[in-house]
Amino acid sequence: MDVNGAVAEGFEPVREAFVRNFEVLGDRGAAVAVYRDGRRVVDLWGGSRDVDGTAPWERGTAQIVRSATKGVAAAVLLLLWQRGKLDLDAPVGAYWPEYKAAGKERTLVRDLLAHRAGVPVLDRPLTPAEAADPVLGAAAVAAQAPAWEPGTDHGYHAQTYSWLTGELVRRVTGRAIGEWIADEIAGPVGADLWLGLPAERAARVGRVGQAEAPAPAGGLRTRPKRAVADAYADPASLTRRAFAAITPMPDENDPAYRAAALPASNGIATADGLARFYASLIGEVEGGGTRLFTPGTVEAARGERSAGADRVLVVNTRFGLGYMLHGAASPLLSPTSFGHPGRGGPLGFADPESGIAFGYVTNGFRSSVTADARAQALARAVRTAIAG
Repeated sequence: MDVNGAVAEGFEPVREAFVRNFEVLGDRGAAVAVYRDGRRVVDLWGGSRDVDGTAPWERGTAQIVRSATKGVAAAVLLLLWQRGKLDLDAPVGAYWPEYKAAGKERTLVRDLLAHRAGVPVLDRPLTPAEAADPVLGAAAVAAQAPAWEPGTDHGYHAQTYSWLTGELVRRVTGRAIGEWIADEIAGPVGADLWLGLPAERAARVGRVGQAEAPAPAGGLRTRPKRAVADAYADPASLTRRAFAAITPMPDENDPAYRAAALPASNGIATADGLARFYASLIGEVEGGGTRLFTPGTVEAARGERSAGADRVLVVNTRFGLGYMLHGAASPLLSPTSFGHPGRGGPLGFADPESGIAFGYVTNGFRSSVTADARAQALARAVRTAIAG
């Protein structure tokens, strides 16, 4: 496999794992970047830019990162809190009065971030065109009755997280969340990431699609637990309904979808952009990138707010304020890590203890939800590198 880019001395295991992802795990096009203490130590890319094509992946090729976008959206709310513009312990309805409907008047802002709001589903799913309209999306989630009493339990808000976070940001700032990210995060940090892809950047983005892993030696595959498989198969389950809050599933290669701003699912980034973003959460970054989070905000982000059986994902999950935390369902680097995967592949995280920030993007998505084998192999290689 012809891999491009470079690794700093000591990080050779990451290159080896990246090559193996192509040779053994079936990656078609991907990139990985790692920062340590604000300095880039891994910058690798290879394969094709399109999952169904042959044109080579180039330095700066970007891809849709699905739910890895949630970590960027969470940073907006935490930065507003850090700047004194948002109270995490205030009711959502204090900023967004319409949200008080249907028994949600006691929902706190922190409940939205920790997946405790109780509204992972919509009684009437939105079409892709409706979902892209922030006004319609916000109205739908504001009118929705909760599936459980807000604040009392947690379940992954796979799609509704878009309208919960996006509308709250608009109510507090008067600005669209994608615009806020461009002006206050991506620009100051120098990160190639977008929520609402500008037309002039479209040529940099590859085509994505499903690309299941090759059968392992011996032909055996790991199967999900029966309860998990049943939940995804049952149209009435919270699991199926949460992921189907937009129906039918949007065409992720459609320019109109990419130009929309759905903070739960359609951010676009390079691997370096994702890693650089996370590096900026925990420290200063080479090249003049602004540090975003104070130490206190880092602690707020990674402090456990939800743990145990997830009503939607039907596995044990751990969440801080907007971020998944290291655990069996979504292993990161260490117990101090916080970040967010994208369904079927992408992953970004920061680890304050080691100073590591990580970003992996791919054009080939798998059936995994919170822990993709390729991203996990790369994270393990980073762990090996820093231990050596």
